[in-house]
Amino acid sequence: MSLDLKKQFITQLIESSRFLRNYVDHRAKSRGTTRAQWIVLFRLREQEGLSQVDLADVLELQPISLVRLLDRLVEHGLVERRSDPRDRRANRLFLTAAGRQLADDLDSLRDAIATDVLQGVPAATVETSLKALRDVKERIKTLAEPAGGIAAK
Repeated sequence: MSLDLKKQFITQLIESSRFLRNYVDHRAKSRGTTRAQWIVLFRLREQEGLSQVDLADVLELQPISLVRLLDRLVEHGLVERRSDPRDRRANRLFLTAAGRQLADDLDSLRDAIATDVLQGVPAATVETSLKALRDVKERIKTLAEPAGGIAAK
């Protein structure tokens, strides 16, 4: 593969990622949430009872950044912190009924975004692209490890 083709791929990946993030932010805002809150809600729906440290690790965030985000979700009655029975210093995170309902409601938004963004793209192209993106992600993770890590794990 030529260097020019590789550069074009990386440029498209960066630009597409930025456009998609902005589009999702806009659509999430229309539902009274943010992309970051949305991601936390989805992850907790899949893995309730995670500690704050474990959730930060899974989301590849610094714990201090996650604390502010969780504070807002708790304030809005979407997430609750419960003391960890095995470690008094730690909290476990659980969705409230309202948080679970919002995560469920946001599923339809995620479906709509996927449908809108991928309209007209053949399934075979999506499958090939998905494999390429997973391969690129794994390669980036491998490259980032020796350097002490980049924000994306």
